[in-house]
Amino acid sequence: MKLASVLAVPLLLEACTPDETIRAYGAGERVWQLSELSGAAFPATATLYFTDRHRIAGDAPCNSYTATMDIPYPWWGTGPIAATRRACPDLALETAFFTALSEATLSSTRDDQLVLSAEDGTPLLVFTPAE
Repeated sequence: MKLASVLAVPLLLEACTPDETIRAYGAGERVWQLSELSGAAFPATATLYFTDRHRIAGDAPCNSYTATMDIPYPWWGTGPIAATRRACPDLALETAFFTALSEATLSSTRDDQLVLSAEDGTPLLVFTPAE
């Protein structure tokens, strides 16, 4: 009984803490599709969505992925990205996507877009709602 009580405390604390990530500021209810990477149209398919508090997931050009994301808005940061290990012709695009996703430090939602930017404000990834 004591062990169950000890294990329940972190879950209760998590439930009482408000979500301060971009998920709670307009990004959490959608699946986002990558439209631009570093200012250029992205020629493959990559998505991002918020599975629950502090987690993101999606499909990259070759693999599905997941990561933690618990940085308060407007900042952005992910934990290590875990992905399946399938090869495909778009593997270089996938690597560029994962690199930009890991390097982004700012987030915003505006005009029906999710934008992840570098520290200086340069957009790295621009997402639009998936259809």
